[in-house]
Amino acid sequence: MALREELEGQGKWLFRWRSYLPLLLIPVLFLALRHSGGLERVGGPVAAGVFKGFCVAISFAGLAIRGITVGYIPTGISNRNTARLEAVDVRTTGAYSIVRHPLYFGNFLIFLGVTLSIQVWWFVLIAALAFWLYYERIMLAEEGFLRSKFGEAYSEWAARTPAFFPRVKSWRRPVTPFSFRNVLRREYTGFFEIIAAFALLEFAGSWLAEGRPRFSLAWGILLAIAFVTYLTLRTLKKTTRLLEAGRPAASVSDGKE
Repeated sequence: MALREELEGQGKWLFRWRSYLPLLLIPVLFLALRHSGGLERVGGPVAAGVFKGFCVAISFAGLAIRGITVGYIPTGISNRNTARLEAVDVRTTGAYSIVRHPLYFGNFLIFLGVTLSIQVWWFVLIAALAFWLYYERIMLAEEGFLRSKFGEAYSEWAARTPAFFPRVKSWRRPVTPFSFRNVLRREYTGFFEIIAAFALLEFAGSWLAEGRPRFSLAWGILLAIAFVTYLTLRTLKKTTRLLEAGRPAASVSDGKE
């Protein structure tokens, strides 16, 4: 078997289990948390707070990129299939006009903001390397599937579009209008997970590094707001049609998460 085919085969397996495999980093995370908080010890709480805000901004920038991407995805097209690769057409406008994998780039920024907040350089390197090895194979599998299904149409788009880091000047207006309801319906889980990750890391980090749990009132309030928002939007999605964008699935693509 050729190396590319082997990597694509690994990517298909990783695609199926991509929601769970990052949990393998948890033992390394707990080790890193024992050494977290270095910036606060050197620069004080103000410097640590500014840096934490910077990390939160990076993660929410990733969520915003995901929101811009899914906001232009027509109603009826799901991007959360984990069982197999699917595609009806190739998206070439909106976020897909500046990068081939905008959702994965958004995931990377979310992941980067969270890992940077731990303030342990070697954990950031390990996590970034794991992310790249993990998603590189998934992207190879997806691109191999799309190339085999759409042939020259896909190859022409891929040749002019960066794989991972966006080329903003290449933006092309999407063929469908933006739907904020579509964003709320698809990304409410990500919003909650970002807030929960930062809040829990602060709690666990202070416990492991200082021997005592510390949970600020601000993070407690944010976590409560995020949880109520999650429950509200999930309930609306499951029991009503209020979050349905109400437009046809006129343009579709590859089922990336």
